[in-house]
Amino acid sequence: MWVYLFRHGPAGQRDAERWPDDGQRPLTARGERKTTRAARGLARLERRPAQLFTSPLERSARTATILQQSLNVVRPPQIAEELSPGGSPQKLIARLQRWNGEVAVVVGHEPDLGRLAGLLLFGDPEGTLPLKKSGCCAIAFEDAVHAGAGRLVWLLSPRLLRRAAGKAVRA
Repeated sequence: MWVYLFRHGPAGQRDAERWPDDGQRPLTARGERKTTRAARGLARLERRPAQLFTSPLERSARTATILQQSLNVVRPPQIAEELSPGGSPQKLIARLQRWNGEVAVVVGHEPDLGRLAGLLLFGDPEGTLPLKKSGCCAIAFEDAVHAGAGRLVWLLSPRLLRRAAGKAVRA
């Protein structure tokens, strides 16, 4: 099984007047463009059918929708409360263990994704692997997902993912 950890794209600045509920803070227009190009880059690297799991927060859910379109994923992203900021990485690992697919794309927030990567790779959430906005890492497992059983295949910045997408086409 392969697990991709993809951090949500660039969102608006925290502003309690515009978004009293910070969970409603959206991606910026620039964040949408950057995330779309990064998602296209991931689509060039991963062509197998995938399942998307996302935090319920708007910026992550929108990022997951962009990934769904770029990766040609038929099923809608699954909302995973455990991907909310401060959520339980152990509960997410249990969810991934119950899922029987080959490829999972997990969309969430820092520092939680970095801690999840540390748990999957090193068995220790303190050994973090921080991700930039619209950045991604690929972790492979020989069998089921277990803490400390993952192997880091690659870690790509958003710039490198956008580069993997190839030339942008202007409309």
